[in-house]
Amino acid sequence: MNEKVEVIKSLVRQLGKKFSVRLGIDLASLESSEIFKWFLASILFGARISETIVVNTYREFEKEKILSVEAILRTGWDGLVKILDRGGYVRYDFKTATKLLEVMGSLKDKYGGDLNTLHEDSLDSKDLERRIKNLGKGIGEVTMGIFLRELRGLWEKAGPPLSPLVLTAMRNLALLNREAASRSALRSLKFLWERNFVRGRDFADLEVALLRLGKDWCRRGKCKECRLKKYCPSSKEKTLR
Repeated sequence: MNEKVEVIKSLVRQLGKKFSVRLGIDLASLESSEIFKWFLASILFGARISETIVVNTYREFEKEKILSVEAILRTGWDGLVKILDRGGYVRYDFKTATKLLEVMGSLKDKYGGDLNTLHEDSLDSKDLERRIKNLGKGIGEVTMGIFLRELRGLWEKAGPPLSPLVLTAMRNLALLNREAASRSALRSLKFLWERNFVRGRDFADLEVALLRLGKDWCRRGKCKECRLKKYCPSSKEKTLR
């Protein structure tokens, strides 16, 4: 087994569980209700807050059966703040409640509350990204990228750029030349996956694994604790210093 094959297999097996899968959301069904659940979760993940708090907060929405546009609008600002607080989303509770009401109102008015309709109405990937961000000022590049990343390969027009955290992890693992342009990184990563795929997993699993690596270890400089350090030239360089 060559080193790149080993790196990719190790990445996907250790860190490649998609966030939607962890939440029990069946994106592969392409059901509008499942895609909406992931959209709600993506908005929660979009803040600078821990994955554990986001999962706990999503579970509170799930427990209260507030998993649709209508249910969120019906709950209102005070009710949303209470749910967010119960999940531990305290620092962003007021701001997020306001954002949810604005975005859901826009989604209902423009697309009948159906994200599949938004996708169908989009001309291409850029138009899809623009329409998502235009749902509300609280939807930026980060939230849009989180949402579309796990829909890549499911929605025809879902093709977001790779996160800077993914690019960092790729460069540290020598999966991408440090001088290579970021715009060519997605093509390079897809090429690697097609030749070294892990049976039963998909490209989004690899992308999520790299994101976790970049977020939890590379960004924080935690090379000594990194699960992939034996494959990482960058980690070896730091150890030798």
